[in-house]
Amino acid sequence: MTVWCLLLSSVAIAQSNQQEDWIQLFNGEDLDDWVPKFTGFPLGENYLDTFRVEDGLFKVSYENWDDFNSEFGHIFYREPFTHYLLRVEYRFVGDQVTNGPGWAYRNNGIMFHSQSPESMTIDQEFPASIEAQMLGGNGEEERQTANVCSPGTHYMMDGKLITVHCTNSTSQTYHGDQWVTMELEVRGSDRIRHVVNGETVFEYSGVQLDPEDPDAQRLLAAGSAIDVTGGYISVQAESHPLEIRKLEVLPLEP
Repeated sequence: MTVWCLLLSSVAIAQSNQQEDWIQLFNGEDLDDWVPKFTGFPLGENYLDTFRVEDGLFKVSYENWDDFNSEFGHIFYREPFTHYLLRVEYRFVGDQVTNGPGWAYRNNGIMFHSQSPESMTIDQEFPASIEAQMLGGNGEEERQTANVCSPGTHYMMDGKLITVHCTNSTSQTYHGDQWVTMELEVRGSDRIRHVVNGETVFEYSGVQLDPEDPDAQRLLAAGSAIDVTGGYISVQAESHPLEIRKLEVLPLEP
């Protein structure tokens, strides 16, 4: 009887989630709800029309670039979130721009729990945030996606404070131009979970600003709490073309 009740409860929760209204961060038509920030350029300047919508897709495009000189880009959604599910369907296409870093080949990310775009300095390369990496394979070697990188932040995993910049997930490698679905379950700073094509590949908690990082130091000096329980969501532009066909958020109760 207990097992049957649990099954019914699980079905009810699933049906309830299906009935909830997801917020379409990408509406399929434009990026009016987003603001870009490129290293070395003022907030709001979409350098070389990198972030664009074409054929119903949200694109990170390097069509207008001759080469890359550390002009790292991020485009931020207009409002912050704390407790939510995020779903992104993405794929890598084409060739990396000339002089793009080797590590940035088929490499972009979803940044979340991020500082506001207005609080970034003009020459800042990455917002203080957590990054859920979107990575593609080179056709031969293994390369996980949905890894965690932590510019200006630390986090807890298995009871330990993780201070290294990037940690690999347990995901499979996705070669070529195939579409990949990455989902993030973000419950403030209590629990964060990365899921790739239905498989949980990373879990952690306790996001906090890194007091040794200069960008985090500025935020702390301005009154930010060291514990990070929410923030802005952005999409990276790190020198390789990317396409997104779905980007949506379902707010959750704390």
